[in-house]
Amino acid sequence: MRCCICGTVKNCEIYLDKIFRNMEQIASLFEDYAIILYYDKSSDNTLNKLTQYKLKNDHFHFYVNEDPLLKYRSYNIAKGRNYCINYINENYPDYEYFIMMDCDDVCENNVNLNVLQKNLLRDDWDCLSFNKKDYYDIWGLSYGPYACSFFIFTHKGPQLILGKNNLLPHDIMKKSITNTLANCPHNELIACYSAFNGFAIYKSNKFLDCKYDGTLNLNYIPQKLLLMNIQEVGAIQRNITNEDCEHRRFHFEAMLKNNARNRISPEILF
Repeated sequence: MRCCICGTVKNCEIYLDKIFRNMEQIASLFEDYAIILYYDKSSDNTLNKLTQYKLKNDHFHFYVNEDPLLKYRSYNIAKGRNYCINYINENYPDYEYFIMMDCDDVCENNVNLNVLQKNLLRDDWDCLSFNKKDYYDIWGLSYGPYACSFFIFTHKGPQLILGKNNLLPHDIMKKSITNTLANCPHNELIACYSAFNGFAIYKSNKFLDCKYDGTLNLNYIPQKLLLMNIQEVGAIQRNITNEDCEHRRFHFEAMLKNNARNRISPEILF
């Protein structure tokens, strides 16, 4: 088995030593590996850290983006992640796996290799992300009746719109996923449409022909899922933002085009 480990970096200097340590430990589970990072202009010493690490590790490649940053953070991250996908397609198309991971405090704790290793032996997922002590990434989550970004259900003018049980859509989703993870039977995975939570591993044959997209677009979400979501949290508020989590489109595309099985493990990796 071979794997590419990818990420985007901007102002990550203080985390990179621990991130590289975790990447190397993850790489030890594979016969061969590559680390691919996409760098956006930073105000700290991130670029020097990347340059120095390149001298130590021949498996490491990084790209310096010279273009001006785009309007929204998710647009820039999508651009960086798509660069990584293209780089894999051009240089490592026969690698069976690739990983996307955040290069900040989300992934700086010591990685639990046993959790990842045993899941590599399973054959019931194509994309696998993991739990955390506090599941924070509701922004990238689509599962059950919650297919869309909570942001499009949140505001009407200057006022917040409360959903089911007088809770904000974000809080409804967080409560739901927290309960689902806590009650997940041992050794089972949770089916979802999209989840990231700072780290996900992918089977290349299901995802390398897909693209990240940080723009808000509901056209790719099946109508029945949109209606379920509206039933749970209320009407969609249009024209709130042009931004969405870049992972959602990526995961939906693989699921709809390649029948990708997107799953969440209740175990904690970092």
